[in-house]
Amino acid sequence: MGVVTVQETTKPLSPQRWLQLELKAIDSQVGRWQSRRFEIAALHPAEPEATGALPLTLFRDERGDYRFNLSSGSPRLFVTGSRVDNGFVADGLTLSQTVAAAYMDGERQVLSCPLPEALQAWVEAFIGRHGELLEARRKGKKGKGRAQDQLGLDTAVATSRDAVDQANCGAVRATGPDGRERGSDSGNNAGNSAHE
Repeated sequence: MGVVTVQETTKPLSPQRWLQLELKAIDSQVGRWQSRRFEIAALHPAEPEATGALPLTLFRDERGDYRFNLSSGSPRLFVTGSRVDNGFVADGLTLSQTVAAAYMDGERQVLSCPLPEALQAWVEAFIGRHGELLEARRKGKKGKGRAQDQLGLDTAVATSRDAVDQANCGAVRATGPDGRERGSDSGNNAGNSAHE
């Protein structure tokens, strides 16, 4: 019989991958104005010490964002960076649309490309290992607003009127030629109390 070697399969996956980008500059002209934009031409796995390699790190508190990205029709990898002279210098990678949007709010440039299937599987494994992050919903406030408790009787009357209106919603009422409801003195009483 031969010697059997057992590999350790319980070693946890690293929450970080190093990637190297190839950028492509696209020049366009509108009228007299020349502009240059950048696209991601290719994405390659890299070693941490490779020139231009960037870490893609997964964080447990962003699992909801990762799930949102993966469940979209086309999962994306976001590259943050800035324009330097006539070029683009990438300085970060993320899978969170929320993080990418925060960079855009800070007037930085964000590029995106389709997320390769190998990275999609890696992210799925990360989420599976750490569990889904469910957004905690805040408990709603009772009543129509916080000020209701402080206003007193007038608010209670208005609230009861709203409840009556909701109860009668969709009910057909017979009205006379003057527009008042038949068989009810509510129109007369309301008019009289307004003059007193």
